[in-house]
Amino acid sequence: MERRQMMLGATAALTGAAALSQALAADNKTAGNQPGNQAENTCCGECGDCRSACLACVVACLDEVGHKACIQMCLDCADICAACDAIAARKGPMATAMRALCASACEQCADQCSKHTEDKACMACAEACRACAKRCRAAA
Repeated sequence: MERRQMMLGATAALTGAAALSQALAADNKTAGNQPGNQAENTCCGECGDCRSACLACVVACLDEVGHKACIQMCLDCADICAACDAIAARKGPMATAMRALCASACEQCADQCSKHTEDKACMACAEACRACAKRCRAAA
């Protein structure tokens, strides 16, 4: 009896997931004709790239003296980029607000990392953050 209930529950969950997937696919087809969607899709890609650059910067800065503020900023920026990427990808109701927050965090992170001109990881992070901020602002 218990196994049967689990199977029924799993079937119901899969049916619900399939219906949601179909609804999202229909929304995406209709939304594909609206202006600005290319910027939204690009924003998600930029957020992933920025997050990776921020985490690489953290790793590089762990061995450096006086980079505590950089590490903290990069960790915050990476987390915000991850959240923005997820919310924007599913076109959640907070997507516009998250893009604006992400752009602000990326600008601040770029400013912080730009202070370390001798560090290649910091400079790469600053560049990725500026690109992400630009895309998120355009999509917000």
